[in-house]
Amino acid sequence: MRSLTVRKFDFSVSLVETSDGFSWAVQYATDLFDVSTIQRFVGHFRTLLQAIAVDPDCSVSTLPILTAEEEQTLLVDFNHSGVNFAPEKCIHQLVEAQAACTPDNIALVFENTRLTYLELNQRANQLAHFLRKQGVGPETLVGMYMDRSLEMVIGIVGILKAGGAYLPLDITYPPERLAFMIGDAKPPIVLTQERLVDQLPEHGARIVCLDRDWEAIVQESTDNPESGARPENLAYVIYTSGSTGKPKGVQVTHYNVARLFQATQDWYKFDERDVWTMFHSYAFDFSVWEIWGALFFGGRVVVVPYMVSRSPEDFYKLLLAEGVTVLNQTPVN
Repeated sequence: MRSLTVRKFDFSVSLVETSDGFSWAVQYATDLFDVSTIQRFVGHFRTLLQAIAVDPDCSVSTLPILTAEEEQTLLVDFNHSGVNFAPEKCIHQLVEAQAACTPDNIALVFENTRLTYLELNQRANQLAHFLRKQGVGPETLVGMYMDRSLEMVIGIVGILKAGGAYLPLDITYPPERLAFMIGDAKPPIVLTQERLVDQLPEHGARIVCLDRDWEAIVQESTDNPESGARPENLAYVIYTSGSTGKPKGVQVTHYNVARLFQATQDWYKFDERDVWTMFHSYAFDFSVWEIWGALFFGGRVVVVPYMVSRSPEDFYKLLLAEGVTVLNQTPVN
């Protein structure tokens, strides 16, 4: 009699040859596993063995474990929504549409300053026209080294309206990390504030200061520019933490962001009554949800000052004062 046994901790499964063929014998800890889990595991094991019998020389990584029923459920049934999630507009075009719809609604709040959708759109347009003259267009990466402010959001929207993509460079990052990111991504332009210029590591990029150069920027048109960007073009690059090696730049397109909200809007039903906090660093991908979750649907973004973000008491007061309805927080152990 031949048998095959697989053991792992409080679980073992055996395939035993008998005079009538093969039978399964399973031993497991009932306080850890229920019957349905064991049945599913045995089904996976059977599928695996059948595939090995058909092609004994195949690579283990190519072997299937899902049963035909599971494959149908996971790959077909669960993904058949009947909805076409193919965004036709870029991020900035969705903001432009909202500005046209609700121009007088408050779009941004920072400390004691507020901007309407019309003001945000016009200021971002002026920056976009200025950046276009500096050579920014589709697939052009623009570094952003800015403190939390209304200008930071204007900068992001303006870069996208110019057709470019933004590279967030958090001012709290160590110089070594900033130097690596700039050297790796090689943005031809860095958007910053005059007081921060000397803190930047060595680079070959052209500097544009939103505060110092604003008098020149406001000479530009307030009309929506023709960026030339398409949904498949790059919108931003965010670098990973690098905890398992060198940080890596993750490239995200307009399509990726627009599809995220298009696919989830039926769940959350965000609208112009919502008030969001931009609590996270713009170099952390959660900020993408915080910014565009509001601006795509006419809501309000409250940019949380850095020191307030470090004080639970002050942050709580801000939430109450602004009537925040959508709060995104990363859990901490």
